[in-house]
Amino acid sequence: MLTHGPVDVLICGLGFAGATVARALADRGWRVHALDQRAHVAGNAFDELDAHGVRVHRYGPHIFHTNARRVVDFLSRFTAWHPYEHRVRVALGDRLVPFPINRTTLAAVSGLALDEAGAAAWLERAREPRESIRTSEDLLLATVGRTLCELFFRGYSRKHWGLDLSELAVGVAARIPVRTNDDDRYFEDSFQAMPADGYERMFQRMLDHPRLSHELGRALEPAALASFSRRDERMARPARHLVYTGPIDAFFDHAHGRLPYRSVRFEHLHLPAIPRAQPVAQINHPGPEQDFHRVTEFKHMTGQAHPGTSLVREYGSATGDPFYPIPRADNEAFYQRYRAHAETLRDVTFVGRLAQYRYYNMDQVVAAALVAAERIDARLRATPDAP
Repeated sequence: MLTHGPVDVLICGLGFAGATVARALADRGWRVHALDQRAHVAGNAFDELDAHGVRVHRYGPHIFHTNARRVVDFLSRFTAWHPYEHRVRVALGDRLVPFPINRTTLAAVSGLALDEAGAAAWLERAREPRESIRTSEDLLLATVGRTLCELFFRGYSRKHWGLDLSELAVGVAARIPVRTNDDDRYFEDSFQAMPADGYERMFQRMLDHPRLSHELGRALEPAALASFSRRDERMARPARHLVYTGPIDAFFDHAHGRLPYRSVRFEHLHLPAIPRAQPVAQINHPGPEQDFHRVTEFKHMTGQAHPGTSLVREYGSATGDPFYPIPRADNEAFYQRYRAHAETLRDVTFVGRLAQYRYYNMDQVVAAALVAAERIDARLRATPDAP
């Protein structure tokens, strides 16, 4: 491992974005050093064995799915896969019904015996056409109608985002399909699986390269950050190029104000001598009966054999580490000020959910990071002091 001496690329953050760029650039022959202020790799995808020996995701469930062959091929260099198709139920009182909405869901809500044609007709009657679709509320009312919007989406949105559906961009609701058949899978992607040995092990293998070194529990020093952000040629830089994966507003010391992010509080639970506590991995709780918005049982996802089981409850929070950019039109306009500022810095690349202020899935982060690595490689080779 390279532990000292000059480097070509310095990377801040070792989640999917930072680790992918790091490995892709090391593979191209560049000297790379990466930092992460946490004590572990893998960012929010970090998993570990809890005190009871059950593999859990410390920062909530991370379900890998994609249609991008390039992403699968890249990650498959560092992991075998455990096939897994995610399934979700929604708690409606004492009933658990499939989600996303499908024929079974509609039959349970309506009390009618519906075939596929009947389910489609029921939805057609329920829809409330809108002159324009500007928010998630508009989209849902136009797609599934008011009853289903209230039952499945509005309360969940308030818990998770701290906002009403009418305050969220269309893209939030557009992520969730609506079906009239009995397909109860949450995702429809061609590739759905979990890293067989866990995310942390996959990341450790990704970072195992002779031209790639990394440090944990360390953030980039303010002087080093300033050497890139101020474009001052007199300031010594620790590398030729910087890759930044944290919140973009923090990089610029909130010069244009603080971008809004949503955080999550996690409550981890273990139930001894209970092999399975839920019929599926995830149960959503949109109603007012519970403060948490979902509960995830990890053994469904990992396939681990263990006499007990571990779960996590999630509570949306306005405080804490930033997890989600908040998708709203005014937030996007706010972010564009930072993006314009970032584009003036030729030797800094911003990539990832927080750095690009995008509600990315994991595969989208990897795809963006691979593209970023190609651009950085071209940039470094175009300069006179390229190796």
